[in-house]
Amino acid sequence: MYDGVIAVGATDRRGNLAKVSVTGKAMMISAPGENISSTGRGGRYRVGTGTSDSAAIVSGAAALIRSKYPEMSAKEVIHRLTATAVDKGAPGRDPEYGYGVLDLVAALTADVPPLAGASASTGPSPRPTAVDVTALPEPKEAGSKATIVLVTVGVLVVIGIVITLLVLRSRRRNST
Repeated sequence: MYDGVIAVGATDRRGNLAKVSVTGKAMMISAPGENISSTGRGGRYRVGTGTSDSAAIVSGAAALIRSKYPEMSAKEVIHRLTATAVDKGAPGRDPEYGYGVLDLVAALTADVPPLAGASASTGPSPRPTAVDVTALPEPKEAGSKATIVLVTVGVLVVIGIVITLLVLRSRRRNST
């Protein structure tokens, strides 16, 4: 394990460990990593599979948490990610899923107790203490509104990508 590095595993479309995922004692968290649509070379889109896609998703989640909670240290952001992850595999932290599979809505809305003795340090802890996700209180009404906003934004992004792809396809047909 390296200070400041989070080992990320990949899950398949069903949320199970993907065949391409890495495993080991350094595993912290898992995220989708199979058939992920993304940008590619030459202004095109691509579909990729692997832990690089999973790591990008976790990085985006960390950025959203820092945006919502700008006062949080890096250790606290990692704690929030791992404390709200959906436990898979062996109970608790395991070498396949780490603390579990990323749950972005929970990471942004759950009432997560702060780390014991959390300091203002920006370096993440290689072993943050995850809390029992089942013991967390249900999100408050504001959390429900945040969920609706996140889902709406996600749907709009997907619609935008589909429209862009259809326009590009139409232009290619018209130019030939």
